Amino acid sequence: MRQTIAALMQDHPGALNRAISLFRRRGFNIHSIAVGPSETPGVARMTLVVDAEHVEQVVKQLNRLIDVIKVCDLTDQRTLERETALIKVHAPPGTRADIVALCTIFHARILDAGSRSLVIELTDTPATLDRFTDLVRPFGLKEMARTGQIAMVCPAHRERPGILVPAGATSPAVELEPNPFAV
Repeated sequence: MRQTIAALMQDHPGALNRAISLFRRRGFNIHSIAVGPSETPGVARMTLVVDAEHVEQVVKQLNRLIDVIKVCDLTDQRTLERETALIKVHAPPGTRADIVALCTIFHARILDAGSRSLVIELTDTPATLDRFTDLVRPFGLKEMARTGQIAMVCPAHRERPGILVPAGATSPAVELEPNPFAV
């Protein structure tokens, strides 16, 4: 089963290596890892997708690392997930229109066009990227690079008890769910 874990950590040399080593030592297959700056200067956000049944113990140990600020297991939460792919496809003049049509359907962008190939960029869910790749593969997939999945908890709205709906309003007052990474 794939588990999605997000962590905020100090952006220091060696911090990422120490965090990843916890998963490596236990033999978990890391399917995807994406690391980049967070909204706080000097703090990086790591999103990790691993093939494992039980990651609770590793998450607890990850929380104990000095450089780690906060860890959140996103697996069972409602999340927004995205990944970007750059895909080079064999596209001679006879099949180019079909590939462009697929790009239009999937809202992909053609970044570069050569006489016999196209470079396509697609940002969407990992499952959508898989479907798109499966559809363009018969044309001749020449090269592909994927960024790795990033994820964020959806801002779920909850009705506040005892709040009246003002006249003319279409919905009751709502309260945003707290940010799981709020420190």
